[in-house]
Amino acid sequence: MKMETVSTWHLVKSEDLNHHGTLYAGRATEWMVEAAFIAASYAVGDEHVVCLRINSLLFMKPVQKGHILTFGSRLVHAGRSSLTVYVEVLNRRTNEFFVDGFFTFVRVDEHGAASPHHITIEPSGDEEKSLQERARALVAAARAEVPKK
Repeated sequence: MKMETVSTWHLVKSEDLNHHGTLYAGRATEWMVEAAFIAASYAVGDEHVVCLRINSLLFMKPVQKGHILTFGSRLVHAGRSSLTVYVEVLNRRTNEFFVDGFFTFVRVDEHGAASPHHITIEPSGDEEKSLQERARALVAAARAEVPKK
């Protein structure tokens, strides 16, 4: 499977702002998880995916009320049942970069158990290879943090 970008959008309204008058990081994260879920469920072909981990978030600039944000989500890494999605958030009008992050989802069956998705990701170009390597490193670091039973 090629790395396709799935785009979603949000308008930043007054109720999305923090005490500084800029976009609240929690709201941005909520929207990013939603965008990542859409990309993961689109790739799997159904909604049987659940969020396992927010691997990384990097907020670069504050976002103002009235901005329309584009959430570009790409599936960049696939395990047996896991899918890691990269989300980049830009100002829709200017393409100015605000925040990006990696989110890992797991495909589950009707009982909530991990289920193989049979997806293989084929990066094309240096940017996609770099994103895949970053995702692999984050997934490996996350596995190392999990306590042994």
